[in-house]
Parts: sequence; C-alpha cells; structure tokens
Amino acid sequence: MKRHDLLFAAILVPLDYLTVLGAGWAAYALRFGQFTDFLPVVSDIPQSTYIQALLVLGWLWVICLALSGVYAVRRQSLSVELGRIVIGASFAVLVLIVTIFFRREYIASRFIVLAGWVLSIFLLWFVHIIVRLIQRRLRRYGIGVARTVVFGDDETTKIFVSAAHKQRAIGMTVVKVFPNITIDTLNEFEELVRTRQVDAALIGDPSISKADAVQVFERCTDADVSFSYAADLVETELGRIRMHDIAGIPVINVQRTPLDGWGRITKRALDLVVGTLAFIIFLIPGLLVALAIKLDSAGPIFIRLDRVGQGQRKFRLWKFRSMVRDAHAMKAQLMAQNERGDGPLFKLQNDPRITRVGRFIRKTSLDELPQLFNVFVGTMSLVGPRPHEPEEVARYDRHHKKVLTIKPGMTGMAQVSGRSNLGFEDEVRLDTYYMEHWSLGLDMQILVRTPLAVLNTKTAA
Repeated sequence: MKRHDLLFAAILVPLDYLTVLGAGWAAYALRFGQFTDFLPVVSDIPQSTYIQALLVLGWLWVICLALSGVYAVRRQSLSVELGRIVIGASFAVLVLIVTIFFRREYIASRFIVLAGWVLSIFLLWFVHIIVRLIQRRLRRYGIGVARTVVFGDDETTKIFVSAAHKQRAIGMTVVKVFPNITIDTLNEFEELVRTRQVDAALIGDPSISKADAVQVFERCTDADVSFSYAADLVETELGRIRMHDIAGIPVINVQRTPLDGWGRITKRALDLVVGTLAFIIFLIPGLLVALAIKLDSAGPIFIRLDRVGQGQRKFRLWKFRSMVRDAHAMKAQLMAQNERGDGPLFKLQNDPRITRVGRFIRKTSLDELPQLFNVFVGTMSLVGPRPHEPEEVARYDRHHKKVLTIKPGMTGMAQVSGRSNLGFEDEVRLDTYYMEHWSLGLDMQILVRTPLAVLNTKTAA
C-alpha cells in the first residue's frame, strides 16, 4: 500500500542522515588514526569544527539522495536503489568539492572526502538492504500488502495473478479477478470499494478498450483507490518517437533502440572501463580456474565457440572449457533428451559431457570470464542478449531475430531475471525490452544484480 511505502520512505530519511554521519566520522577516524603513518598530517582539522561541518553535510547528502529519487514512494528494486544512492552521494560530493574550492578551510583533506563518499555509498546501501528486507518480511505476513482487483483474462493477467499468489513480497494480494469489464463487474467492483475491501485496481489485459479502462479509472479516482494497468505494446513503442521534417512535411520516426547514436558510444565506454576493472579483479581467480581445468581432464584450457552476434554475424566466443573433448560432436546424440521444448535452445540438466570442474565453473559462471576478451575486441558487450549458436538461430522465428540487432552480452536482463529457468519466449521478450529501453542506468542495475543471480544456484544451468 502507498501509506506503507510512504512510511518506510520516511523512516529512511533519519536513518540515512545518521548513516552519513557515521560514514563521515569513520573517514575522519581513518585519516587521523590509521593512515597517519602513510599520509602525514599537513593541516589538522579540530574535531569540533569537523563535527559542525558534518552535521550540515549530512543534510546535504539526504537532500541529494532525495533529488536522485532514493525516497520515491513507488517501489524499486535494490539494484535501482543502489544506482540512485551512487548518483545522490556523487552529486553531494561534487557540491562539497565546489565548496572546498571556494572555502578551503571547510574540509581540507581530500582523503576524508574520498573515503566519506565511498563509505557513505556502502553503508547507505547496507542500511537500505536491511530496511527493505524488513519491509518484504512484513509483506509476507500481509502487512503493507495492497488488496487488488484485477481485470482481464489473457496470459499477462494470469502472470500477475500467479505472481501475487506465489510472491507475497511483491506487496499485492488478489481479492477478485474480473475476466472483463461490464456493468455487473463494475457494480461489484464499486461494492468492494465501498466496503473498503480494495486498495488497488489493476488492468492486466492491454487489449481492454480505453473506454472500459476509463470507467475503472474514474471509480478508482472517486474512491481514492490506486489504479495501474499493463503497458500496451503500441503505446510503449510510441514512447520512443522522434519527429523531423522532410521537404517541410513533419515525419514521425520510431527509434529502433536508444543504442543508436551516442548511446552506442556510451555503452562501449562502459564496456571498456568496467571490463578492465573486472579483468583486474578476476585475474587471480581466472588463473586458479585454468589450473583446475588442466588438472581435472585432458584438453585445452580455453575453447572457442561459434556464436551469432550483432547483425547476424558469426564470431568466436571464448570460454573456459567445461566439457570433455569433442562435446559438440556428441550433442546430436543427446538432442532427444533436450529439456527445452519451447524453442530452439538446448538444455540438459545432467549433461554427461560436463566435467567435474566444469560443473562448478558453470554454476558460478566462472567459465564465462574469458568473454572479457570478446568485450575488449568489440564482438560482445558486458550487458546484452544471450549469444546463441548458429544452429539455434537458424530455427528462430522472425520476431526472435530482433535481439540480433545489438551486441550479445556476458550478462543480461534475461539472465538476472531467472537464468536458465526462463522459457525461450520470455527470454526473447526481456531481451527485446532491454534493447528498446536501454540506458546507462539499466546496464548498471543489471551488472549489480548479476552476482546475486549467480549466487542463486538453484536456477543455474
């Protein structure tokens, strides 16, 4: 319920203020305690002066966090919240740096500024995780759950209803489902509203006419009941229109993807920067994996696999070897045991071709670390659709090939939304959504969520 979400958003404000004060004090203690041997003190900052400044800066942080949308009443994932915390804290640091430039005596230590920025991000996110876990736990017991009436009878509506029954933590419980909107269903809905049995209404079927949807909306407005609806595909597409003129005649162009133009340049820069950091972080684990592969079974450490990438062009994908020699030749013999009957992909839970080390590195996704090479040479991106085999792509329907218009990724929206348990059509739908709604923030959210998805080994292939 909105009041429940508003309460928790309000609780976060004083908690964040105290957290920022804690981060600031920890930075001060580190600078004038642990690091004095490495960084000699040039100019001391009296504790009283620092505390006075910190009390003001705490509110600066909270204001910047509010402006970045951290305290938005609408529900948001932890990965989105982390991105907004980073933006808010970074903006606060920028304001602080400008202030230092004009008033050097305010806080003269660059270490304190940098350490305070990093500590505030980590501590704020930790506090938010705790608060959100408490909120989710309360929802499991029915506290703060929106009692919802759902309208519709299509597959999308069924997904909403199923999610509400299976995942109480999403904050919605279905009171009633009306397959369609008629005078009788509207009257019954009004009665539920009048007797205060309903907090929200959701139109799950995008094909329900606007005239019928407006009738539900008007009744929700009159009774102060929340109203939402599943986005219509055409309306979503038209949200990406661009207008220009040809010979003086206005022409509307529907943008294929935000990755056209500057978006592609920005995404490439992110790949190179984050890819370099990932290479440094995973260099030692990668060497250990290579040694384990060599000791476990005969064959090369790396394998190169044919995959289909952007523009339906083939490329060689690098991975740590996780199967026995000639595994691809054995695939034809195993096709009859394929557990994915919903599309062209192949999956076998207990694949006999996988080695002992291979099973571990697949479950932890360590086998995909060499794909950083593909990212550096530009055949892949850090985030994008899953790269598929040529034989699989040859069986694609026309709408499946839409995801081949951008670079495949080491991780992606489909991977963090269910890993190998997703149906093929769901995977294509998510990858298509990613392509059509790409943003730098969306890439960062997916990268942050990827380790959590990897740890969920129940859904790992």
